[in-house]
Amino acid sequence: MKATIESTTKITHLNGVPARIWEGQTESGIKIHCYITRVAIDKDDPRAEEFEKELKEQKVPSPEIEAIPLRMIL
Repeated sequence: MKATIESTTKITHLNGVPARIWEGQTESGIKIHCYITRVAIDKDDPRAEEFEKELKEQKVPSPEIEAIPLRMIL
C-alpha cells in the first residue's frame, strides 16, 4: 500500500507518548490518519536541513481529526 500524508497541528498522547496526527489518503483514495511519534532520516544526508524545514510545516486538522481526544489508549 502507498499513502500520502500531511502533518497537522494536532498532537495526542498514546500510552504516555506524544504523537502528532498526520492525515491523508491511500493511493486508491481512502482517507486515513496516522499517529506519528518519530520521523528520522540519516543525519549525514546532504538534504537533512531541507528535511528539518519541511518537517516543521503543519496544516490545520480536518474537523474529524480535531475531534480526536487529546489522550488515547491503543
